[in-house]
Amino acid sequence: MAPKALHYLAVSIGCLLASQAQAEIRIAVAGPMSGDYLFFGEQMELGAALAVDDLNAAGGVFGQNIELYVLDDACNPQLAEAVARLAVIDEISFVAGHWCSSSSIPASKIYGDAGILMISPASTSPKLTDEGGPHVFRQSGRDDQQGVIAATYLADTWGSKKIALLHDGTTYGKGLTDVTKAHLNSLGVQETIYDAITPSQTDYTATVANLQASEIDVFYLGGYSTEAALLIKAARGLGYDAQMVSGDALTSEEFGLLAGDAAEGTMITFFPDARQYTHAQDVVSRFRDEGYEPEGYTLQTYAAIQAWAQAAETAGTLDLEPMINALRTSEFDTVIGRYRFDENGDMTSPGFVWYIWQDGSYGIRPV
Repeated sequence: MAPKALHYLAVSIGCLLASQAQAEIRIAVAGPMSGDYLFFGEQMELGAALAVDDLNAAGGVFGQNIELYVLDDACNPQLAEAVARLAVIDEISFVAGHWCSSSSIPASKIYGDAGILMISPASTSPKLTDEGGPHVFRQSGRDDQQGVIAATYLADTWGSKKIALLHDGTTYGKGLTDVTKAHLNSLGVQETIYDAITPSQTDYTATVANLQASEIDVFYLGGYSTEAALLIKAARGLGYDAQMVSGDALTSEEFGLLAGDAAEGTMITFFPDARQYTHAQDVVSRFRDEGYEPEGYTLQTYAAIQAWAQAAETAGTLDLEPMINALRTSEFDTVIGRYRFDENGDMTSPGFVWYIWQDGSYGIRPV
């Protein structure tokens, strides 16, 4: 499942480890390969690696092999900019990434200046495509879609109860909660609490105690899996049974591992689960044969590389302008289905659906 030639870019060690072979076409996958969100980086890396292996086994692109670089940004904006500059130096032509919106946005500006194409399989902040250049594409939903879905559910199901809206202050987390708040308020429902949590704390008991003292029935978190797990564990540890609702950043086994039994019943929004698609079964089976469950953004990243390769065949070149045109005017057959990008660079489907964590897994039964 590992790429045939893997380059690893890590600013933290200040060097580039290069293989002996020089690929004819260089592409990269970028995400948190270290740090708090490395589970998601692993999803992206393994999805990209298998996609590249499969493309090379089928003859590559234009009959040339593809070499995969792995860019580790640790979900840190400064590291994202640094690895983006290294990608420019090493003449990367395409990046599948990044994962965190706070990394994707600054990195995209560097790629744009260098003429590097970018498809993010994960970043959901509207700013990525709204403010990015024509070289930026998003193969995931937007938070102004996700937040509306969350707010509608909260209003319909919990509108007469006490609701808390929490965020972690990040581009992703605060952006998602703010969209949720705006739409919830537009539906005539006012939250009882709107507050920020501090990321990377080890104990959120005080936060949870405040929710409990305020008799909050349901709390929505715009944030990541580590903080979500610690919040819900603290709640259950206090005997507090409030419903937790969150977004797509909880689609990792990390949440289940950290939260344990406390994860049960947590509701999240995410894309339709491509693991269930008939046309994805060959790829899913090969992952599982290797002992890996292709959850979260694994198949999303595989599909981003498929779309790039199909656009290259349509364009007949890797030059930026023809590639942009091909991505904006073509449809792509991928493991996550057939789709296209709109004029803003956003994927036209599939939107978001509801999942509930049960028996240590999220994607069993959409709600």
